[in-house]
Amino acid sequence: MAIGYLIIQARTAHDALPLSGVQIRIMDDQEQRIYDVTTDESGETERITLETLDRSLSLNPDFSGTPFISYNVLALADGFNSVHITGIPILEGETAIQPIEFVPMREMQRTPTVTEIQIGMPAVSMAGERNQKGPVTDSRILRQVVIPNPITVHLGSPGASAANVQVSFPDYVKNVASSEIYPTWPDASLRANIYAIITFALNRVYTEWYRSRGYSFDITNNTAYDQYFVYGRNIYESISRIVDEIFNEFVRRQGQTAPYFTSFCNGTTSTCQGLSQWGTVSLANQGLSPLQILRSYYPKDVEIAETNIITGVLSSYPGTALKLGSTGLDVQTIQTYLDRIRRNYPAIPPITDETGVFGESTRAAVARFQSIFSLPSDAIVGKATWNKLSYLYTSVTRLAELDSEGTSLGIGTVPPSSVLRLGSSGQDVITLQYLLNVASEFNSAIPAPIQDGNFGRETQQAVAAFQSAAGLNPDGIVGPRTWQALYDTYLGVSNVIPPGVDAGVTEYVVRSGDTLWLIARRFNTTVDAIKRLNGLTGDNLSIGQVLRIPVAESADGSYFEYTVRSGDTLWLLAQRYNTTVDAIKNLNGLSGSNLSIGQILRIPTTESAGGSYFEYTVRSGDTLWLLAQRYGTTVGAIKSLNGLSSDILNIGQILRIPTNRL
Repeated sequence: MAIGYLIIQARTAHDALPLSGVQIRIMDDQEQRIYDVTTDESGETERITLETLDRSLSLNPDFSGTPFISYNVLALADGFNSVHITGIPILEGETAIQPIEFVPMREMQRTPTVTEIQIGMPAVSMAGERNQKGPVTDSRILRQVVIPNPITVHLGSPGASAANVQVSFPDYVKNVASSEIYPTWPDASLRANIYAIITFALNRVYTEWYRSRGYSFDITNNTAYDQYFVYGRNIYESISRIVDEIFNEFVRRQGQTAPYFTSFCNGTTSTCQGLSQWGTVSLANQGLSPLQILRSYYPKDVEIAETNIITGVLSSYPGTALKLGSTGLDVQTIQTYLDRIRRNYPAIPPITDETGVFGESTRAAVARFQSIFSLPSDAIVGKATWNKLSYLYTSVTRLAELDSEGTSLGIGTVPPSSVLRLGSSGQDVITLQYLLNVASEFNSAIPAPIQDGNFGRETQQAVAAFQSAAGLNPDGIVGPRTWQALYDTYLGVSNVIPPGVDAGVTEYVVRSGDTLWLIARRFNTTVDAIKRLNGLTGDNLSIGQVLRIPVAESADGSYFEYTVRSGDTLWLLAQRYNTTVDAIKNLNGLSGSNLSIGQILRIPTTESAGGSYFEYTVRSGDTLWLLAQRYGTTVGAIKSLNGLSSDILNIGQILRIPTNRL
């Protein structure tokens, strides 16, 4: 009996948050239940063994049947809409990885909706014409080859009324390769096809083929024009690992900058002047390398080039792999990335090595990260691991930035009454753009506009995309119904996504030898305060456990301490805590404005007739009692300072919190 494998990954916000405890039902093509599994703390299921057909069938271009068995999946997660996927192809010896993008339910939504995703046959097995255009000669081209991250894909023919989705460029290439060809093919064949797929997409981007014609996307998924892309489909581990290694490499002619127009077809039911997908299998079996295979179909002077210009990536791969014994700033960078990512992925062990030194704990953290994200677990940070670390760090810090921005804007529960349209500007437009950015993090069909306070074409397109996703008329005008849907989406996210670290609270990773008493002494707090803030009933701690620690204040209550997060600036902190940039700089002895993530700042409190206080923006789940416990004061003191007559709080409400400790 032939066997293949399936892994389900349940994550949200561009992989920033793994979802544990998700209920996964594996079914056959008749919807008969085979397995029930749940996801672990990394949002992943165990590797599931499934019966399939013999591998040789997928290597035979003359086989006219289906060389695999398909399975269906139903995924259910509390607080999120459900996902039903049909037709996941399982091939012998291959591991299919099925990522599931979960979208939070909206506020007041009683039952989850079900997103239907259907995966069909790979394009190599389909009859029909492919794009046969020659090399693009459009004069409007970019100056450099740039990896678009994300890339915007139109789910239909260019003029069709269809959704656009944004995905990371590596994920786009993995999807196309898994949709076009079989993962069972020889390595050289897979690489030649993947080079063609990468280069075809980069040619579309480089020449601005669609954008120069007024379209708001980079490429389509229609095989009559471009290459096959099935939104939400599974990808294969063998393909994934190759793409992570070479996604920023492309085919060009010697002496030229532009990506070559790598047209291709399956070579059996359709033929063309470009690459034959089935033909690459024969050439690979003859021992040809990927470049030799490409030169068999394209001009003899084509070469493999590389670009390190990747949008949305914080820092480029340094060019040298990092491993046990490495030292320096690059090691410090990956340690910073891993320390932040492990807050969301606690299965990654803590790093206890000296900063900038690649020791055993760094090695263990890298290996676990690689395992979680389907990379070779060699504990070496090569190009693929570096880029994945950078992408994940960007995702998790972006989510934290959005949480911080929502606090700064004071998003409440009552939408603005204004009607916004093309040409509008002002504070309500900033609020609108922020809400669209939040929606975009959890739904790839909604683009994220720049938050500049101006309602331009980009914002109009984002509004229309949101309206379509919400079942509203996509007219691009923000009236009462659109405002309410935006707020319902925002509040729905708040219900299922844990908030960022509060002002007045820092996070600490437990190390060997730590006790609650020692930690309390170190941070000038009490054992009871730490236990209360973390919901602890005993004194036992585990190495690697993340504790929330109430931060220290000055003896006279003139300041409190704040841990700098991604996206923070002195100006934003001054605005948030009702002080000035100069006051913060003077209190901390700063000569410049640069901040470092993790830096501890003293934030001056505001003086009033009743004493010192700082301002706090109410979040989902807050009560006066919880706030009083968290900040060492009383409910009566908070109510008195704010003139409150009841205990009811509203999300987004700004409270003055007295800083005089009990």
